[in-house]
Amino acid sequence: MEILFVSHKFPPAIGGMEKQSYELITGMERYAKVHRLVYDGSGSIIRFFYCLKKNIIRICKENPRISVIHFNDGLITAFCARHKGYEHLKRTATLHGLDVVFPSNIYHCHILPRFNNFDKLIAVSQATAESAISLGIHPNKLTVIHNGVDVKDFRDQNSVNIQNTLAKFGIDYQNQPILVAMGRPVRRKGFSWFIKSVVPLLKGEFLFLLIGPYHSKPTAAERFLFFLPKNLKEKLTLFLGFPSDTPALRTLLVDPEFSKSVKHLGRLHDAEVKTIFAAASGFVMPNIQVDGDMEGFGLVCLEAVIAGVPVFAADIDGIPDAIRDGKNGYLLPSGDPEAWAQRLNVLLANPKSEKLNVAAFRAYTIENYNWEKMTKAYYELFKSL
Repeated sequence: MEILFVSHKFPPAIGGMEKQSYELITGMERYAKVHRLVYDGSGSIIRFFYCLKKNIIRICKENPRISVIHFNDGLITAFCARHKGYEHLKRTATLHGLDVVFPSNIYHCHILPRFNNFDKLIAVSQATAESAISLGIHPNKLTVIHNGVDVKDFRDQNSVNIQNTLAKFGIDYQNQPILVAMGRPVRRKGFSWFIKSVVPLLKGEFLFLLIGPYHSKPTAAERFLFFLPKNLKEKLTLFLGFPSDTPALRTLLVDPEFSKSVKHLGRLHDAEVKTIFAAASGFVMPNIQVDGDMEGFGLVCLEAVIAGVPVFAADIDGIPDAIRDGKNGYLLPSGDPEAWAQRLNVLLANPKSEKLNVAAFRAYTIENYNWEKMTKAYYELFKSL
């Protein structure tokens, strides 16, 4: 079998979709002859999209044995949905979440229905599949294939003292329990909600550390968006993946009520993340409901499990497809501060209480969420076409 993969989400860009795209394309090389048309950051992204049709047809003519073309997210699928010139290929696409629920009537009424012309659509979670069906995608077009996670255990690779790591950020660490969250600060992640609504209910001394992109001052893009009409601003914010929770975080992080226990460390090197994960008592993913947005899967939760951190995640969107309550982490009701505080206070009172479950949770994750399993499921689907 020869397969052409088309993706504009690919390393060196960093993110869950980029990681899934890389693992799928490179992993598929063990099963089939792979051709790739990906945007790897070189050149103009506008030119990449402008030349897509021409380049797809060119690659197909140069490699007439290609039988399947796979588009790795809804945006590029939408862009190519009306292409002519390679109708002989079986067409498949992966849907991640936001690329289904993006809040646009034009998109839902005139673009998304064209996806029904594809031979198969792969949703990364049951929640993504259900959202697609509710918006008009035929159920028989959909199958769910979960993302994977790197299963290498890096806990033993930690050689840097946690005190030294945190001292670089001006934090005088005194062995208090650490809660950690990681990701791009978009509103659905619930970071500012957690600080404002849950942190005041937590007892004793602790640190809540945020890891991920962060700007302590408004950026030029943020100032530009400020002047746009609300409706347009919300759509652009979602479309561009703009860190919409950042303004609220800035206010909370300088508030004396939170500034002692809550710290944003910004982007970190892998070694620093490993050090913090090794010292953490718990990882939190407190997502909340945001209209027109959704968490397609929750890959960062699985990364935390593999790192040996007990995971506490919101029972919303595609997260329950990644975290199975009591099997590789714990699900808590989204937007319920009392429930979150009650569960985390038990942890903070005895930070080592969950360590006994770490090995079992990790083993469950390795068995059920590895990249090889995901890739083989895609291969079997392609073969069935």
